Amino acid sequence: MDILFSDFFQRALAGGLLIGITAPLMGVFLVLRRLSMIGDSLAHVTIAGVALGFLTGFYPLGAGLIFAVAASFGIEKLRKAYKSYAELSIAVIMSGGVALASLFFTLGKGYNADVISYLFGSIYTLDNTDLLVVGIVTLVVVTVMSVFFKEFFLLSFEEDAASVSGLPVKMLNVLITVLTALVISTAIKIVGSLLVSALLTIPVAISLLLSRSFRISVILSVVIAEIAVVSGLVIAGIWNLAPGATIVLLLIALLALTLAGKKGVRL
Repeated sequence: MDILFSDFFQRALAGGLLIGITAPLMGVFLVLRRLSMIGDSLAHVTIAGVALGFLTGFYPLGAGLIFAVAASFGIEKLRKAYKSYAELSIAVIMSGGVALASLFFTLGKGYNADVISYLFGSIYTLDNTDLLVVGIVTLVVVTVMSVFFKEFFLLSFEEDAASVSGLPVKMLNVLITVLTALVISTAIKIVGSLLVSALLTIPVAISLLLSRSFRISVILSVVIAEIAVVSGLVIAGIWNLAPGATIVLLLIALLALTLAGKKGVRL
């Protein structure tokens, strides 16, 4: 139990709580726009940036963030070029991210162990700089979402109607994708690039089953994510388990229980 009061665990808890706000908040709009897989795409690109950061001595999380934001513009450019095949943009960017990551892995054999920690998450290694970056991203995401909540709502349900009503659809699309890139690039050190999509989508999947109101669904998804993050970190800390995996498995268990309850199955 002493681990729960250690400095590194408190930093991990703070970082997890911050990502627990931003990930499902962005996830709601991604799910509604049928762009759930964008998380995997940007996560792979972020890993490529992290690998390059280790190679060049640049702050790895910062390099990953730059790569993710650049990739977000690429996704929007491709989505515009292939309007009828929006998912194609995600596949292309993901392929590029995997290719770059593989190349940098080959060039930096001495750093592979460090990069691999970002694949599965290394929340216990968060330092004050990491927390500052996560905190700034959280502030930016929450602020932008508060200001443009109604516009994002309309864009998610009916993009054509949003365009007809005079909303700057192109700018809003880019803004959502860039914010998603920021969230994913800061979340990979917490839950890992292989698991980050779960934090974006599973809380949303649960909230959509429990709520008929969009606003309540947004709030509920954040609450569910925070419960999973705190519970997962405590369980992982006490029993020496992988934190990211524990958080995701808890979310899956909550989804299964919710589905069973909706079907009237006795638990």
